[in-house]
Amino acid sequence: MRKKKILIACAVCALPMSLLMAQTDTTGVSRNYALDEVVVTGTRNETDIRHLPMTVSVIGKGQIERTYSPSLLPILSEQVPGLFTTQRGIMGFGVSDGSAGSISLRGMSGGSGRLMVLIDGHPQYMGLFGHPISDAYQSFMAERVEVLRGPASVLYGSNAMGGVVNIVTRKMREDGVKTHANVGYGSYNTLQTEVTNRVRKGRFSSVVSGSYNRTDGHRADLDFEQYGGYVKLGYDLSDAWNLHADVNVTHFNAANPGSVEAPLVDAFQRVTRGMTSFAVANRYDRTSGALSFFYNWGRHKVDDGYIPSAGETPLDYRFNSRDDMMGLSWYQSAQLFTGNRLTVGVDWYRFGGEAWNRYIAGERNGERSDIIDETQDEVAGYVDFRQSIGSWLTFDAGLRVDHHSHVGTEWVPQAGLSFHLPKAAEVKLSASKGFRYPLIREMFMWGVANPDLEAERLWNYELSYSQKLMDGRLSYGINLFYIDADNLITVDMVDGRAMNVNTGKAENTGVEAQVAYRFNEAWSVDANYSYLHMKNPIVAAPEHKFYVGAVYTKGGWSLSSGIQYVAGLYTAVGENPQTEDFVLWNVRGAYRFTDWLGVWVKGENLLAQRYEINAGFPMPKATFMGGISIDF
Repeated sequence: MRKKKILIACAVCALPMSLLMAQTDTTGVSRNYALDEVVVTGTRNETDIRHLPMTVSVIGKGQIERTYSPSLLPILSEQVPGLFTTQRGIMGFGVSDGSAGSISLRGMSGGSGRLMVLIDGHPQYMGLFGHPISDAYQSFMAERVEVLRGPASVLYGSNAMGGVVNIVTRKMREDGVKTHANVGYGSYNTLQTEVTNRVRKGRFSSVVSGSYNRTDGHRADLDFEQYGGYVKLGYDLSDAWNLHADVNVTHFNAANPGSVEAPLVDAFQRVTRGMTSFAVANRYDRTSGALSFFYNWGRHKVDDGYIPSAGETPLDYRFNSRDDMMGLSWYQSAQLFTGNRLTVGVDWYRFGGEAWNRYIAGERNGERSDIIDETQDEVAGYVDFRQSIGSWLTFDAGLRVDHHSHVGTEWVPQAGLSFHLPKAAEVKLSASKGFRYPLIREMFMWGVANPDLEAERLWNYELSYSQKLMDGRLSYGINLFYIDADNLITVDMVDGRAMNVNTGKAENTGVEAQVAYRFNEAWSVDANYSYLHMKNPIVAAPEHKFYVGAVYTKGGWSLSSGIQYVAGLYTAVGENPQTEDFVLWNVRGAYRFTDWLGVWVKGENLLAQRYEINAGFPMPKATFMGGISIDF
């Protein structure tokens, strides 16, 4: 198997050389390209996206604001091919049994810790369970979102084996004071509010945001309530050096009604999540870097409820947990000579927490029963080397050495080539390894725990082609990928008992395509499609996902509409697999009366489709919402 992987990697790197030898630019004119879209994900420093061998989707502030969605995840499901997030209602995802908000990318699930969410490059996940907390990723904090589709373990380590979602937070670049407020109300007594103040005065800048969202839900006992706050402060020490610090806190109360076949009673979660970071960064003509400290934490109180129809009685305890994750991250990127970029970095992460049951009834009322108190460390160093050869080729290679305090050491390589062809065309090939250390939950919590688990591993091989035409008005691209994963952690019988073991495998192949065209200053259209074939299907990773949308902006008007088609979505696997196919039609519109006052409306699932994403949790039919926005 290892020889097979090496041969495939060599073929991926060798094929483009033969393509180049067979292709000659007969114009005799050197090709000069304007700076394309700049990203930070997949490279740490700001880089022209054309020089990266991996695929990065960028969702800008305008796309985020047009949806009037308090959560980022539904926006990503529409705009990013290959990415899908589960939902169970009009608002809120929750945690524990019956929760939604699981993110899958190319068949790799964030709910299993195989997809990482970052905020400004800092990992965000539950310290004990290793998965993202979806209700913490609110739209008001995002300047843009960058999604790297494919392994990102060289730069970000464990949990980034399937890709990363990097939330780049808002900034204030020009001097002045700006305040934005938004209030909306709609179906099922749903309320969403947000206010953001941005200030820049000389070298000082700040962003302060707050939000309150709630809904009764379209089913009994599916209510949701959320409070959020975000503060970011920055100071420019000089033209080359700056400091910034931020704090984000989210608290939500979520109820779980259970499936329609087996309704739950008294199932709820009360969760507080927070993150903070501090960074000092430098940026010169030939070098840039940063040293940052981050800390994120959580406090969970969960009652899993009971099913009266099954003869169950109320639980006499509640599950409690505290978890945290902290880290130091340093990197420096430098141009050593023409066309070169060398990045080196070091990461240290400390994560874990404690969990216990608190009894609330019976003879043990008030007692605490400990489940776990565990902390682990991860330390790593990495290097990424990128070299441009003339104007037609960029070569990239990276290596990470990562050590886990309980599991051991993992070596993580990647390599890729980017060909810059005539007429603004790009061909990219890459081979990259991803990995995930076993989670604390998998090693030490409950009956299937196994402390001898090893790391999960996969290899991703990818070929992509993209082009921009008509002075950038038309752009399109297509990706082909193959994922070979082994050592995946699954539950199997060992010596007569069920336990977690490294016996799982995955073999995923797929196609992703996207196209965008701007007719004129007022009209634009875009579409994306993804096909995913999984040898071993998993829940919440659709076989087909297609989206087409149109945007009209002129004067004070802004109108957008989109249709999403999902087919082959597994809501259950195993002996009784279940799949769903559905079409969603959404419309959003806004009108600005003055520079400071506007109104907006939106309708979702206007075809009133009956469908489920989480098995047993029917989604609402058509919903509507309207509101006002104020800027001063």
